[in-house]
Amino acid sequence: MPKLDVCVVGEINLDLILYGLPKELVLDRELLASGLALTLGSSSAIFAHNLAVLGTKVGFISKTGGDALGKIALERLVASGVDVSRMKQATSQTPTGLTVALPYLQHRYILTFPGTMFEMQYSDIDMEYVRSARHLHLSSFFLHRALRPRMLDLFRQAKAAGLTTSLDTNDDPENKWDRDLLEVLKYVDIFLPNDREAKKITHTDDLSQAINQLAGLAKVVAVKRGSSAAICRSGSEQCSLAPPTVKTVDDIGAGDSFDAGFIHQQMQGAKLEDCLAFANLAGAYSTTKGGGTEAFRDRSSLVSFMRQQWNAAGRGAVPIK
Repeated sequence: MPKLDVCVVGEINLDLILYGLPKELVLDRELLASGLALTLGSSSAIFAHNLAVLGTKVGFISKTGGDALGKIALERLVASGVDVSRMKQATSQTPTGLTVALPYLQHRYILTFPGTMFEMQYSDIDMEYVRSARHLHLSSFFLHRALRPRMLDLFRQAKAAGLTTSLDTNDDPENKWDRDLLEVLKYVDIFLPNDREAKKITHTDDLSQAINQLAGLAKVVAVKRGSSAAICRSGSEQCSLAPPTVKTVDDIGAGDSFDAGFIHQQMQGAKLEDCLAFANLAGAYSTTKGGGTEAFRDRSSLVSFMRQQWNAAGRGAVPIK
């Protein structure tokens, strides 16, 4: 049984990103893009990939189809150092999922074919493997349709085994934000929503009120706010830090990279503010290349960026080798 720092349970797919869209997307016209990227996608896989590159020992549990997309996705994870020995391959004809992202001005269109991510269920998870880790992370709560009825069991068992836990819900495609999530949050140590998600979950337009509610459930709440200052709350302790300014190619996967930076520091016992500062750096660095993992595939540049930014902030030795 591998000795893991973090076991990630989640979805896996590739991202097809088309750049340089025309000003108007007109129906029934053949429109041209000026560039494309085919990269490792899905919040869970991006998180696992980038966390492993940072130096944390990561294992990944998910389900793929028996197709080229799944093979490419797994190869990318393995190349980053993620253990994929407990991955499942669907026995059905369902293919691995695919997300098409269309960056447009300061926003983007996101179209996802879920594929096998809708099929992974609790019986696909090797719980002994999960319990071999120090920490459990799950992303994309609302996309795990087959697993979601047993999500509470997953987190309960992890906590009973002494693991710390983290969760990033990501978006709810149905925009329902059902309350079963709130029960799971009682077993979550670190909750990592963005500004919009925090408000949607708590059904309020007031971020401070949303954080207050969420902090009454999860032990730590870290809210991502893009180029604005991220906010982190743990009990009565709260800190807020702005990310560095970088030349951005796109922000796909920036939130997942933020999560990876935060958990990497948390696993080293860092104080809350240092977790948030490192998360900001990881999220910002991910935007310097297209897709959620491409920047992290250049590890020498990653280490150089982290050292420069960390030292400039006067935070001592950078927590990455």
